Amino acid sequence: MNLTTNYLGMKLRSPLVPAASPLTENIDNVKRIEDAGAGALVLHSLFEEQLRLERFELNRSLTEGTESFPEALTYFPEPEEFKLGPEEYLDHVSKVKKAVAIPVIASLNGSTMGGWTNYARQIQSAGADAMELNIYYIPTDPEITGEDVERNYIDILLAVKSAVSIPVAVKLSPFFTNFAHTAKRLRDAGADGLVLFNRFYQPDINLDSLEVTPNLLLSTPMAMRLPLRWIAILHGRLATCLAATGGIHRSSDALKMLMAGADITQLCSVLLRRGIDHIRVLETEIAEWLEKHEYESVEQLKGSLSQKNCPDPSAFERAQYMRALATPARDLIREGSE
Repeated sequence: MNLTTNYLGMKLRSPLVPAASPLTENIDNVKRIEDAGAGALVLHSLFEEQLRLERFELNRSLTEGTESFPEALTYFPEPEEFKLGPEEYLDHVSKVKKAVAIPVIASLNGSTMGGWTNYARQIQSAGADAMELNIYYIPTDPEITGEDVERNYIDILLAVKSAVSIPVAVKLSPFFTNFAHTAKRLRDAGADGLVLFNRFYQPDINLDSLEVTPNLLLSTPMAMRLPLRWIAILHGRLATCLAATGGIHRSSDALKMLMAGADITQLCSVLLRRGIDHIRVLETEIAEWLEKHEYESVEQLKGSLSQKNCPDPSAFERAQYMRALATPARDLIREGSE
């Protein structure tokens, strides 16, 4: 079975790609990811706060005692809590490239212009085959408009694209007034791919300590519905690669994403739960399903049930919403009358 797919101008042996996570911080894990059959891998993220912290530490060493620690940085983890700092991250990229033959995609996570441009250039020099910009931005100022938010994303993308020649994908949240328009603007600004969607980890309140605390919850298959819809809507309408991420736990989840139009399916929570070797299980099941349903390749399957190719295009819009609500109601009425 031909499972190859094209993503960011690269031919991958499989559409199964581990997403950015702590799994890729270890070289042995990286080798296991390749051995398990992944088409590529996305390295864990280098955070904007790490770049700012490094610059502050450098400036403080040059002007010791002349300035106080910026208050904003005191809310972020201590330097030792980051597994790899900026310089170590560059070294890690280089080591990973030497350890595996599959494409290596670096990840930058932030929300402002920061030092992304300089580090993007250095990450390329370290050997990364592509780059994923995970723009994690939650606007809280009521004076900031939707246009301001979109412009921030585009400015970051343009700055990074001006610094590197490798492909750049943008990992997005779904929280835009018109996501299709935002996707088009990013494509027009040079995005080689869109990764749908990043997960905004929501804070919690600890009733014992009376503090706001982080709360990390792994995804469930239900999370795949949102990226499934938007990938299906954008496929064939936007000349850019599409990566699905969030809620992909089973081979059936990956198959559905491919049918919607995804070029790759990124895996995270399922690998944290079931281990890296689970990639083999998913690949075997995908190949078996394709053979059973007389598909010759992933490319033949890709986009076959996108909105553009779906026999009922309204299935991804409001008509399906009304149908979904009406059907259970009829079933409940029928069950109550028996």
